[in-house]
Amino acid sequence: MKPLSDLEVGERGVVCQLRGGKDAAGRLAALGFTPGVEITVVRNESHGPILVIARGARMALGRGEAGKILVERLAESADSAKLQETPTTFTADEKPIVVALAGQPNSGKSTVFNLLTGLSQHVGNWPGKTIEQKIGFHHTKRLTLKLVDLPGTYSLTANSLEERVARDFILKEQPDLVVIVVNAACLERHLYLLSELLALATPVILGLNMMDVAEQQGLQIDVRALEAALGLPVVAMVASRNQGVRELAQIIEQVISRPSSIVPSRPEIRPDHKAVLVQVHQLMVDHVPAPYPPDWVALKLLEGDSEITEMMRTRLDATAWESVHGILKAHEDAVLAIASGRYAWIERIVQAAVTQPRVGQITLTERLDRLATHPVWGVFVLLGILGLAFGLTFSVGVPLQRALDTNVVQASAAWVRGALAGTPWWFSGLLVDGILAGAGMVLTFTPVLAIFFAVLGVLEDTGYMARAAYVTDRYMHMMGLHGKSFLPLCLGMGCNVPGVLCTRIIDSPRARLLTILLTPLAPCAARLAVLAVLAPIFFGSAAIWAALGVLSLNLLLLVGLGYGLHELVLGGEHVAFIMELPLYHWPNRRTIGLSVWQHLMEFVKKAGTVIVVMSALIWVLSYMPTGDLQTGYLAHVGHWLTPMGSWLGLDWRMLVALLSSIVAKENTLATLSVLYQAGSAGGGLTTALAHAITPAAALAFLAIQMTFIPCVATLAAIKQETRSWKWTLFSVALMLVTSLSVGLLVYRTGLLF
Repeated sequence: MKPLSDLEVGERGVVCQLRGGKDAAGRLAALGFTPGVEITVVRNESHGPILVIARGARMALGRGEAGKILVERLAESADSAKLQETPTTFTADEKPIVVALAGQPNSGKSTVFNLLTGLSQHVGNWPGKTIEQKIGFHHTKRLTLKLVDLPGTYSLTANSLEERVARDFILKEQPDLVVIVVNAACLERHLYLLSELLALATPVILGLNMMDVAEQQGLQIDVRALEAALGLPVVAMVASRNQGVRELAQIIEQVISRPSSIVPSRPEIRPDHKAVLVQVHQLMVDHVPAPYPPDWVALKLLEGDSEITEMMRTRLDATAWESVHGILKAHEDAVLAIASGRYAWIERIVQAAVTQPRVGQITLTERLDRLATHPVWGVFVLLGILGLAFGLTFSVGVPLQRALDTNVVQASAAWVRGALAGTPWWFSGLLVDGILAGAGMVLTFTPVLAIFFAVLGVLEDTGYMARAAYVTDRYMHMMGLHGKSFLPLCLGMGCNVPGVLCTRIIDSPRARLLTILLTPLAPCAARLAVLAVLAPIFFGSAAIWAALGVLSLNLLLLVGLGYGLHELVLGGEHVAFIMELPLYHWPNRRTIGLSVWQHLMEFVKKAGTVIVVMSALIWVLSYMPTGDLQTGYLAHVGHWLTPMGSWLGLDWRMLVALLSSIVAKENTLATLSVLYQAGSAGGGLTTALAHAITPAAALAFLAIQMTFIPCVATLAAIKQETRSWKWTLFSVALMLVTSLSVGLLVYRTGLLF
């Protein structure tokens, strides 16, 4: 036996053993890596994740995860059926009918939800959780359906927050019906979640989605045979073309009227562990609290589910728990026995209903992945796609942003200022330059964010996002992250706001938090604009070298802080990288459009409120009590900070310019113009600044500017995504300490030359 990571490209192996404890084995088993399953290695470079095919699905695994899977090369292995049997060890009333939509990621579940509910949906969060919750309504002739879009999850074991949310809703809220949406092109693996749902009492309907993709892969699925084998209603669907959705609503209506008509075929545990399951069941059956089914609880105890184990430990007396714990300890391989039993059931179902394509047929996904997942050419493909995304943003979004600013924001501000001509200066100033300016900032962000969300939606819906994570994983490991963190950091170089919002694609909450904290270090377009204006003023013909030096320092800080924060935020824990690479398919315009609209509204409502309040507050600090920027509270703070500024070679005006950049990074230039009395003439600012500070202090100022406290829009996005003032303020403190420390180091080093 050898680790899966030791197999060469093109080699096939059979899984013999899983290492790493119950949690790791359970996670791998839920994704299809059980003893006896055949795996083909597609890519395996010397560094970075490996790409394999298992149970008909393309999966990417980090080298650490692949090392936990012990295999025998197919030529050396025993009969796979024998391996599978061998125990292994490892180190309808007036109320709306509630229908839960369940499914694995990349099943098209959200597309089905959007088609059924349209705009009659509410987007929020699950109570006490950071997971997005979508609820919508669909009206039939006789019923009103309340549809709940559960988080995408591979299983119902408490391995992640998404899995806990999905199963708690089904168990505790007890919906009238569960519709599980599966990907017909990867039926074998997607049926695993169904095998878990059937252990619960709620009636289930199977939505067989992506039938067109399955056909492109050469798969022929007999829907009626599948229905007979499962004992469940099965609806063939192509949700991206709105096919089968109406039929699904009709079947829901029929099942609600006769739920007892569903008599499903259920999987069983592997025969060598049936007696163990019975033992555990008998010991705890009288102590299982409602609404948990005792049979299901017994299975979860054998699987090592931490949440259920803790629940039963507190409910059983010491003697009974000692007996249960002894059985669980003696049968730690039970998690594989359960998974193997489920996959044996799935294989029987698939054999009865699915005709596989001829051997050797090369699919479209395989052709595209030869380029998209290549360690060299894949990077160029990614850079080309990112270049296109930035090109769209700057060629379409930025002109629209400027047009909104000129024709709507500034025009409205001028009209309001004229209408308030007879009012006190502080009232008109606060309303126009504080509140309306903040609202205008929110408005001008919408074109850029709309393009960003649309591009992100297309990349996710086509299946390319997983390839981008796979290609960049080896580089992101330098900061203790995996490939999914690359896109937020890259997008942050255009604007930190969409970069922070993009972190929602990262599954691990801790990895998501670390990426959020690092994203403000990415040099955004506004910071680059300030750098592009000030570097020539300070350094003349040597500006290019000064700018490159500052940017290089920025990127080194990004990597260095990534290392440091990995220990602080993740506690040094390894970020597991196990990810499906879905089949390529055409994106759904309706789904992307609804996603863009919902995300924009979420930003406007949540982040917009923070931006307007902060904009008004900064105006008050800048101009009160005299109405003059040079004598306002912010100027007093600048004077008060003069001793600290002397350590950096900066006077109070430079410090005030930095503070004003918290509203928007471009404010640095406007504030410097006012404070140095340069008016609107570029030459005046150039002359004043060129003689104001030394080259060492100028370089320190640029270094601080590039790493200073994020703008209020970014801070609002951080608050929105972390849902925590603690982490938002931590980000402020982190950037403040980092920027001043770097500035001090640069200035003191510059004085040596």
